[in-house]
Amino acid sequence: MKYTLSVLVENQAGVLSKVSGLFSRRGFNIDSLAVGITEDSRFSKITIVADGDEYVIEQLEKQLNKLIPVIKVRTFAQGEFISRELSLIKVNCPSKQRLDIMKISELMDARIVDVSVNTMTLQFADTQDRFETLVDLLKPYGIREIVRTGTVAIEKDSVVSRK
Repeated sequence: MKYTLSVLVENQAGVLSKVSGLFSRRGFNIDSLAVGITEDSRFSKITIVADGDEYVIEQLEKQLNKLIPVIKVRTFAQGEFISRELSLIKVNCPSKQRLDIMKISELMDARIVDVSVNTMTLQFADTQDRFETLVDLLKPYGIREIVRTGTVAIEKDSVVSRK
């Protein structure tokens, strides 16, 4: 099962290395990793998506909490958070197919950010499931390249914070 962990850390050099090193030392793969400064520049938020069972994730959470620059670790349960991933998708787009790709883009709420004679590049920010749907719709046209950020997640306001 995939788990999403939110790790609040001090914004200093080497923190990401310590966090990712903890995963690699224990032989766990990170499916997605995103880091960014929070509203307070002294802190960064690391969002990690990893595969494992409850025991494994609980152990990772405990080990993360032992790292000195880590302030707080939170594992989100399904339905407690909102997550998004940004992707750029470059698609083959001869002029006769341009309208079809524009309709798919509109249908999926993707933004066209670049158009050339033979390609169109779409920007898409949504869930992984919707990303996969968009890719499936674009595959028949020929996808040239895809780049993706890691998943970012934030707790929903309707959920009461656990201590």
